[in-house]
Amino acid sequence: MTTEELTINVEKALEEIRPFLNSDGGDITLISIEADKHVTVRLEGACTSCSVNQMTLRAGVETTIKKFAPQIETVVNIA
Repeated sequence: MTTEELTINVEKALEEIRPFLNSDGGDITLISIEADKHVTVRLEGACTSCSVNQMTLRAGVETTIKKFAPQIETVVNIA
Protein backbone atom coordinates (compact mmCIF):
# COMPACT_ATOMS: atom_id res chain seq x y z
CA MET A 1 0.00 0.00 0.00
CA THR A 2 1.41 3.39 -0.98
CA THR A 3 1.60 6.27 1.49
CA GLU A 4 -1.22 7.99 -0.40
CA GLU A 5 -3.44 4.89 -0.22
CA LEU A 6 -2.63 4.53 3.48
CA THR A 7 -3.63 8.14 4.14
CA ILE A 8 -6.90 7.63 2.26
CA ASN A 9 -7.66 4.48 4.26
CA VAL A 10 -6.92 6.18 7.58
CA GLU A 11 -9.18 9.09 6.58
CA LYS A 12 -11.92 6.56 5.70
CA ALA A 13 -11.53 5.04 9.17
CA LEU A 14 -11.85 8.46 10.78
CA GLU A 15 -14.96 9.17 8.71
CA GLU A 16 -16.48 5.94 10.03
CA ILE A 17 -15.91 6.85 13.67
CA ARG A 18 -16.53 10.60 13.37
CA PRO A 19 -20.38 10.37 13.70
CA PHE A 20 -19.99 8.69 17.11
CA LEU A 21 -17.61 11.41 18.28
CA ASN A 22 -19.83 14.15 16.84
CA SER A 23 -22.86 12.80 18.68
CA ASP A 24 -21.04 13.50 21.95
CA GLY A 25 -19.81 16.93 20.87
CA GLY A 26 -16.36 15.80 19.76
CA ASP A 27 -14.37 15.35 16.60
CA ILE A 28 -11.04 13.99 15.37
CA THR A 29 -8.37 15.23 12.97
CA LEU A 30 -5.55 13.28 11.34
CA ILE A 31 -2.26 15.03 12.11
CA SER A 32 0.32 12.71 10.58
CA ILE A 33 1.34 9.20 9.60
CA GLU A 34 4.99 8.42 10.32
CA ALA A 35 6.92 5.58 8.67
CA ASP A 36 3.61 4.21 7.33
CA LYS A 37 2.83 2.67 10.74
CA HIS A 38 2.42 5.38 13.41
CA VAL A 39 -0.67 7.60 13.31
CA THR A 40 -1.06 10.86 15.21
CA VAL A 41 -4.54 12.31 15.66
CA ARG A 42 -6.07 15.15 17.64
CA LEU A 43 -9.28 14.53 19.56
CA GLU A 44 -11.25 17.79 19.57
CA GLY A 45 -14.26 19.42 21.18
CA ALA A 46 -15.83 17.50 24.03
CA CYS A 47 -13.30 14.70 23.48
CA THR A 48 -10.46 16.81 24.89
CA SER A 49 -11.93 16.90 28.38
CA CYS A 50 -13.73 13.55 28.36
CA SER A 51 -12.62 11.20 31.13
CA VAL A 52 -12.78 8.18 28.82
CA ASN A 53 -10.96 9.65 25.80
CA GLN A 54 -8.09 7.15 26.13
CA MET A 55 -10.59 4.29 26.01
CA THR A 56 -12.21 5.92 22.96
CA LEU A 57 -8.80 6.25 21.36
CA ARG A 58 -7.87 2.59 21.92
CA ALA A 59 -11.22 0.80 21.60
CA GLY A 60 -12.75 3.00 18.92
CA VAL A 61 -10.23 4.97 16.93
CA GLU A 62 -7.28 2.57 16.93
CA THR A 63 -9.44 -0.48 16.23
CA THR A 64 -11.20 1.25 13.34
CA ILE A 65 -7.95 2.54 11.82
CA LYS A 66 -6.40 -0.94 12.02
CA LYS A 67 -9.47 -2.38 10.29
CA PHE A 68 -8.84 -0.09 7.31
CA ALA A 69 -5.02 -0.16 7.52
CA PRO A 70 -3.75 -3.29 9.32
CA GLN A 71 -0.09 -2.24 9.09
CA ILE A 72 -0.67 0.64 11.55
CA GLU A 73 1.06 -0.18 14.84
CA THR A 74 0.27 2.81 17.05
CA VAL A 75 -2.31 5.58 17.28
CA VAL A 76 -1.46 8.56 19.49
CA ASN A 77 -3.57 11.57 20.43
CA ILE A 78 -1.90 14.96 20.78
CA ALA A 79 -3.60 17.47 23.02
